[in-house]
Amino acid sequence: MEQIIHNEYLNIRISSLGAELQSVTGTDGREYLWYGDEKFWSSRAPLLFPVCGGLIDDSYTLNGKKYSMPKHGFAKHSEFTPEDTSDDSCTFLLKSHEKTLSIFPFEFELRVKYSLEKSSLKVGYSVKNMSDGTMYFSIGAHEGYYLPGGIEEYSIEFEKPETLDTFEFDGSFPNGKKRRILENSLSLPLEYKYFDDDTLMFRGLSSKKAAIVHCSGEKIAEVDFSAFKYLLFWTMPDAPYICIEPWQGSPDPVGLHTDFSKKPDITALPAGEEFNILHTIIFGA
Repeated sequence: MEQIIHNEYLNIRISSLGAELQSVTGTDGREYLWYGDEKFWSSRAPLLFPVCGGLIDDSYTLNGKKYSMPKHGFAKHSEFTPEDTSDDSCTFLLKSHEKTLSIFPFEFELRVKYSLEKSSLKVGYSVKNMSDGTMYFSIGAHEGYYLPGGIEEYSIEFEKPETLDTFEFDGSFPNGKKRRILENSLSLPLEYKYFDDDTLMFRGLSSKKAAIVHCSGEKIAEVDFSAFKYLLFWTMPDAPYICIEPWQGSPDPVGLHTDFSKKPDITALPAGEEFNILHTIIFGA
């Protein structure tokens, strides 16, 4: 099932499967979102919950019991229920059920709200702990932006000069090392070679916004990630898209051996409480 929201600037299609964006077009018909070509990557904008990135051996241990969990969690494969829909906003709800409880032993309600304000799309996540004890989780976004001509015609523009040290990866897991790819600059020209080792992952940026800008000077989209701990960029070889990913969590580091409750960057949510986080995407110039 798909829901459509729109205003005088944007038309948005969202699937109830994963509460995932399917299309973002301007009123001129221009498509801003990656369209999910299986040749490169069949997804478009998956929601990452209750983990961001991978777990060692696709599993974790909590209170002495071992559970299996796929990379990025199960929300992206789950059917959400639309609620509170209007012309320019829609909220999707996922509640814990028997299948989720078998791999993630917490009762929860997860809501994703999409709302339009002029050329901005606000994406808000709300997690409510319905369990009796503390719940542990991570959450993140993974929107892909369509870049005709390939990423090397584009740059990432920051609001403040950045010196960028990306985490290095062994496979899908940070190995504790970093490498510098940018020195005191507002602009990171995109190159496919950056993604030979999986992804670019940063923490502690001075900027709170990052924009995709074509070499002609045209701005494609700007992401406000100010509420999130991490910012990641990712694509596949020669693919005409870039993902800008605000994460409130991180993959397991190489050699991790700890209880899930002590996982780096894990969010601990007390019983009955609610966690809210928001990022905003401005499309076009």
